[in-house]
Amino acid sequence: MLDVSMLYGIGLLAVPVMLSLTLHEWGHARTALAFGDPTAASLGRTSLNPLRHLDLLGTICLLFGPVGWAKPVPVDSTRLRPARIGDICVSLAGVGID
Repeated sequence: MLDVSMLYGIGLLAVPVMLSLTLHEWGHARTALAFGDPTAASLGRTSLNPLRHLDLLGTICLLFGPVGWAKPVPVDSTRLRPARIGDICVSLAGVGID
């Protein structure tokens, strides 16, 4: 059963969780664009608007438990230049922002 203190705790976590997930996915998208892949940008994923990045079920799960997720950023690794370094940087970008 949800009591007031639990709802307060969830409310306090909601903003940092949404900010963290948004910045994480934004980092992947901006890095992919910097290395030459416009796929995420063409889908509006270089925006800092949380609605572009948050997955409803993943966000709810994260607020109520230890597992959650955001929408993955689409990356076409064949368009990254230089390919290997770009792929590594895109992969590490989200973690680097966290």
